[in-house]
Amino acid sequence: MIPSQRWPSDCIPVRHESRADARSLPAPGSLPGSATGSRPRSQARAQPAPRSHPPSAAEPTARPRAETSPKSVRTSAALRLLRRGLVALTLAVFSPVAVVTAEEAVALRAAILLDGRGGRLEDARVVVEGARIVSVEAGAARFVPAGGSRLYDLAGLTLLPGLIDVHAHPAWYFNRSGRLHTPQDGDTPAQGALAEAGNLYATLRAGFTTLQSPGAPEDKDARDAIARGEIPGPRLLTSLEPLNEKTGGPEELRRAVSQRKAEGADFIKIFASKSIREGGGQTLSGAQLEAACGEARSLGLRTLVHAHSAESIRAAVMAGCTQIEHGVFATDQVLRLMAERGTYFDPQCSLVFRNYLDNRAKYEGIGNYNEEGFRAMEKAIPLAVGVLRRALATPGLPVVFGTDAVAGAHGRNAEDLACRVQEGGQPAMDAVVSATSLAARSLGLQDEVGVLAPGMQADIVAVEGDPSRDAAALRRVRFVMKAGRVYRNEAAPSK
Repeated sequence: MIPSQRWPSDCIPVRHESRADARSLPAPGSLPGSATGSRPRSQARAQPAPRSHPPSAAEPTARPRAETSPKSVRTSAALRLLRRGLVALTLAVFSPVAVVTAEEAVALRAAILLDGRGGRLEDARVVVEGARIVSVEAGAARFVPAGGSRLYDLAGLTLLPGLIDVHAHPAWYFNRSGRLHTPQDGDTPAQGALAEAGNLYATLRAGFTTLQSPGAPEDKDARDAIARGEIPGPRLLTSLEPLNEKTGGPEELRRAVSQRKAEGADFIKIFASKSIREGGGQTLSGAQLEAACGEARSLGLRTLVHAHSAESIRAAVMAGCTQIEHGVFATDQVLRLMAERGTYFDPQCSLVFRNYLDNRAKYEGIGNYNEEGFRAMEKAIPLAVGVLRRALATPGLPVVFGTDAVAGAHGRNAEDLACRVQEGGQPAMDAVVSATSLAARSLGLQDEVGVLAPGMQADIVAVEGDPSRDAAALRRVRFVMKAGRVYRNEAAPSK
């Protein structure tokens, strides 16, 4: 089923042409691989589950990779046609596009500004030229825009950096029958691409200007179309197809990492344990993880490891992985080990599990989404909140924000930030930092996004309320700018 989100009339992308655009983000597929690497300057009958989660025993051992087959050629052609159609649709919906010349600046004025690093300004203004922020200052009430400048008067709102979700699956959607899409349901590649585009747009409208998808092969087309400005969406990073125990032994895993790099992956996703629906037990040995993480490191790629059990977490951390995902059964000992090794931790609060339970009829009977699996997810909610609380109390452990958003949860990402504060006990300002500057650092993009400061990308969100005191305010998004373009505006410019 093609998503129902409409592209409303308040979404007016404003392009600012200037020399600042020359310092935009690297081309897709060339994003920094790790926080220690080079940095840029400037998402009935059992059926297979989607490939971005670990397969159950009922699934095929591998999906054929037929890049040069006639079917693949037809798929590529369909996607090319779809992209052209999306370009035309975007232009039709967004027309007329307001253009700001190089001599003009865009100013935003708001009651409060959170800089993404824990800093706070009142009566603040931000000036943007092209895709970049040129100034951030207090004293907005005294600010008079220069002749020809565009002013967004966001009185009563709070400005903060565009939010970052380090773990979401935008390619997951409900098909025409209202069920989770699988390769067997007959949807065409074009239908899947349209659905993913809708999910990405909903996420952008919710204030998330950067999204990391670990991952699906379909993400590559969406990532590149967004980077070219063909469709609206968050800045997208993808691992393409993940690696798991079916990939093979150490040598096969090394080759798979190199193959993902050649295919244009921004990072590597590895399954080191089963899903929570199957108990979360370890599936890869230390030798396998060392081979995969070591090869990725040598190629400048970060590694995100799905690991629920304490044993799988320990093995991944000792192998030098960049980030642990989920970790529902993490012990205090492995949490301290992550802190000692500087490993990022991405635990979820409850959105992912509650979304599955709320949409049970749309998932049940597909892969490991069975009665036992749903019981396991119900039990996982208090466990996930508990490990989040213990992680936040572990000195030196960098806890980043990721939702694991799948079909049914796209655009609801900020619900998990509120959950972290209300159920996990995280201070509201720390929750904001975890989804801005800290998340950016985990992606190796700390010089580009996640902070409102001169020279940074103009990813700016305005919300109703003060998120540093009330995390629920992050769900009341009123304005979204990404790289200097406005994608949501419920407070029209005064000039």
